[in-house]
Amino acid sequence: MAALSEATIRSLPKVLLHDHLDGGVRPATVAELAAETGYGDLPETDPGRLAAWFREAADSGSLDRYLETFQHTVGVMQTPEALARVARECAEDLAADGVVYAEVRFAPELHTLRALSLRDVIDAVLDGFREGERATGIRIGTLLTAMRTAAKSREIADLVVEYRDRGVVGFDIAGREAGYPPTRHLDAFEYLRRENAHFTIHAGEAFGLPSIWEAIQWCGADRLGHGVRIVDDIELRPDGTYHLGPLAAYVRDRRIPLELCPTSNVMTGAAPSIAEHPIGMLADLRFRVTINTDNRLMSRTTMTQEMLAVSEAFGWGVKEMRWLTVNAMKSAFIPFDERLALIDDVIKPAYAAAGA
Repeated sequence: MAALSEATIRSLPKVLLHDHLDGGVRPATVAELAAETGYGDLPETDPGRLAAWFREAADSGSLDRYLETFQHTVGVMQTPEALARVARECAEDLAADGVVYAEVRFAPELHTLRALSLRDVIDAVLDGFREGERATGIRIGTLLTAMRTAAKSREIADLVVEYRDRGVVGFDIAGREAGYPPTRHLDAFEYLRRENAHFTIHAGEAFGLPSIWEAIQWCGADRLGHGVRIVDDIELRPDGTYHLGPLAAYVRDRRIPLELCPTSNVMTGAAPSIAEHPIGMLADLRFRVTINTDNRLMSRTTMTQEMLAVSEAFGWGVKEMRWLTVNAMKSAFIPFDERLALIDDVIKPAYAAAGA
């Protein structure tokens, strides 16, 4: 099957579950906010050169090096005005790319360097998202992220519950996996489960099966952020068939969503190339696969670009894009009736018109 055109993909409704607010700032906005807020550590001040720097610095094959680029976007996101602007522009950019529903995550604790409280940060971001929603019609659900290298996860979990009727739909934990297992934050996950709150966990990106196992079996994750290393528990047999180990079988059987981010996974060394990315095999085996951007600035990507890349690599057409999109919408953290309305009233009609 021939790959879809970029124009066709751009026109289709998309659902995005794994997108970092501080990883999707417009280069021009980074430069302007640095000038406005007095942040003087940017490696470049010209937006074009700055965009190139982010891409080159992130494209190192190392997750640790990739994460270093965030000091600059976080560095300019330390005022209510800056946070609201970045959130509003995020909504605008995603809507322009055809995204109808997105869950965008950020770590409030990273934005308190200038005396903002955690609630100040959350309020500013939610204000920006609401403004972007009103202007574009997109629906944004917010995930509050705790850093696995820090000790604020329980406090962030409290805020997820406090703000869940004001636009916050779930919790996430992110940062370096190696040496910082999710079980270090077990009290936060146990609290969230008691409060009937949703959460996803970054696992199986830079670290392997133990990280995924802990995220699911100890912490009770609803979704896996990346989860690409689940392939370590899948064996390709000489006759061309696959044997799923117990963890991989559990993930598939329970329909635990995988928030796969192909371009980012290649850049951090989790996959050698898009063509060799496990998303193809995982889709063939009917895991609950979703496709995501992760960090649009660092990876210089969009949902259209991610879908185009996998369409070209695997020959996927409108039918496969519909499957990925419905998978993501089914896996969102908003109420079932709202998910169903978007699937039945927005996603399926548009894909049917496109030939799916």
